[in-house]
Amino acid sequence: MVLEQIPLFPAPALSVSALTRYLRTLLESDALLQDVWVQGEISNLSRPTSGHIYFTLKDEFAALRCVIWRTHAQRLRVALQNGLAIEAHGYISLYERDGQYQLYVDALRLAGEGVLFQEFLRLKARLEAEGLFEAARKRPIPAFPQRIGLVTSPTGAALQDMLNIIRRRYPLVEVVLAPVSVQGEEAAGEVVRAIADLNRREQPSVIIVARGGGTLEDLWAFNDERVVRAIAASQAPVITGIGHETDFTLADFAADLRAPTPSAAAMLATPDGDELRQQVRHLAHRLAGALAAQVQENARHLLHLRQRLERASPLRRVGEDRQRLDYLSTWAAHHMAGALRLRRLHLQGLQARLESLNPRAVLARGYAILQRPDGRTVQRVSQATAGEVLHAHLADGYLSTRVESVHPRPPTAPEGGNHA
Repeated sequence: MVLEQIPLFPAPALSVSALTRYLRTLLESDALLQDVWVQGEISNLSRPTSGHIYFTLKDEFAALRCVIWRTHAQRLRVALQNGLAIEAHGYISLYERDGQYQLYVDALRLAGEGVLFQEFLRLKARLEAEGLFEAARKRPIPAFPQRIGLVTSPTGAALQDMLNIIRRRYPLVEVVLAPVSVQGEEAAGEVVRAIADLNRREQPSVIIVARGGGTLEDLWAFNDERVVRAIAASQAPVITGIGHETDFTLADFAADLRAPTPSAAAMLATPDGDELRQQVRHLAHRLAGALAAQVQENARHLLHLRQRLERASPLRRVGEDRQRLDYLSTWAAHHMAGALRLRRLHLQGLQARLESLNPRAVLARGYAILQRPDGRTVQRVSQATAGEVLHAHLADGYLSTRVESVHPRPPTAPEGGNHA
């Protein structure tokens, strides 16, 4: 006989909320359940005014409640309806209020696209291993293209959108259209030939490969290996604008630049005309300022050279020499006049002295000069003899006179001497 032993300390009971929260934690910690694709048929579709979408995804054996929040619902490209077979992507969690697990959907596609997506991943891995998607091989897009090649449908809205943007932003560029089918069996081959023809015949600055949005199947031509290799081998850089912002094709990975839409591709391929005009005005203003400053500097330099030339000019030196000559002439004239005045005064002094020594002046005072008949002047009484005829020259003529007697003057006795 086996006895059941009652535990002394039984485990505490969990509340419903605690258990539900624990189960939710388990679900959200499972990596597989946080990134899962689920295939089924839509039923019980509901669209309340909140913008969220509620439906049940079911197959013949089970059903799964699904929620699409408004932010994801606004980006849906598939029109949902009951009975539609889809593949939904999201994560599994537990709605605690009802205690029911459900799929929180962030993306979905029509059933059957899953096979294409697997092929997409397989081909992407192979081409990526070859290096076709490496960033090092991508070329820069020219800032000012001269010719743009468009590879797109000639009847699609994408073409008109791109042409309008190019015409508005950069009307100087030449646009060459290479019309192609953008979906269907022939599309991939046409795109490959269009890229090759543009490079060979037109030699564009850049090529835009574009089409509007669509399902994965609609865009499949741009996942074709031939298109990918043609883009990678293009001589001109390639911009892709395929589908919507959430669409990615293998052509996008091979392109030198990927744009989210055809319109964005046209914008990335062309400069903004308004910005260019503003830059031109700014550069023109800077150029005018630089030219004005250069002209002013050259004018100052020219004035400096002119002044140096004038200072070194022979005419200036001749003028300076003339001024110096005038100064020297004036100085010489003053100097000569002063010298002449001094000479004249000196001459007058000499003349006065000469006049004072002039014998005629002495004669005019009553004196006479005695000369012998032979013309010798009689200066002493010893030179004359009694009875001799002498000529006495006076101020107004001369007289002849006879010496009656000669009386020499006795010598003067010295002062203090004895008198005889």
